[in-house]
Amino acid sequence: MSTTDTPHRVAMTPAARRALAAAGRLFYERGIHAVGVDLIAAEAGVTKKTLYDRFGSKEQLVVEYLADRDERWRACLAARLDACASPRERVLTVFDVSHEWMDANSPRGCSMVNAHAEIVDPAHPAYAIIIGQKRWMLTLFTDLVRPLAPATADFLGRTLMLLHEGALVAFGLRVFPGALEQAREQAELLLAQGVGPGSGN
Repeated sequence: MSTTDTPHRVAMTPAARRALAAAGRLFYERGIHAVGVDLIAAEAGVTKKTLYDRFGSKEQLVVEYLADRDERWRACLAARLDACASPRERVLTVFDVSHEWMDANSPRGCSMVNAHAEIVDPAHPAYAIIIGQKRWMLTLFTDLVRPLAPATADFLGRTLMLLHEGALVAFGLRVFPGALEQAREQAELLLAQGVGPGSGN
């Protein structure tokens, strides 16, 4: 599977949703490779047969886990961006929402970054979700900054992405406190300067 392919998704029954909730919690807390289907089935209160009937494989469970987190993140961010009054506010809101999301949902760091540490084979069906989510973030930053600095939007988009992703990793590793707040401050300075190759500033 290439990173541009859309992974297969399964229809969710109540039992499948319980299994996905259990798998998501366990995968995030303990790691994907460390969690087996027996533990997921036991935590979800379903049989192992039901789990395989619904998902077919552990790989598909991983796909659903990552896709579910990605969809919830995008929906959360979209709702906040829609309420913003200006392009500058929209850019900085990404950092605000990330901070809130990490505090509420990702105390161990970004789920996509963590998953990529375990899933490095592009043929794995979940790989496309991991890479696709980060490419989407890069496109988002570039599109958000374009009204502010059309001539340097690509450069600024990449720089904002680096600030954002570095902050997520630092947050997850607890390298130093306030990583996302500091990244937001640096993003604000970057927007105020609006500089980049070809900007003429």
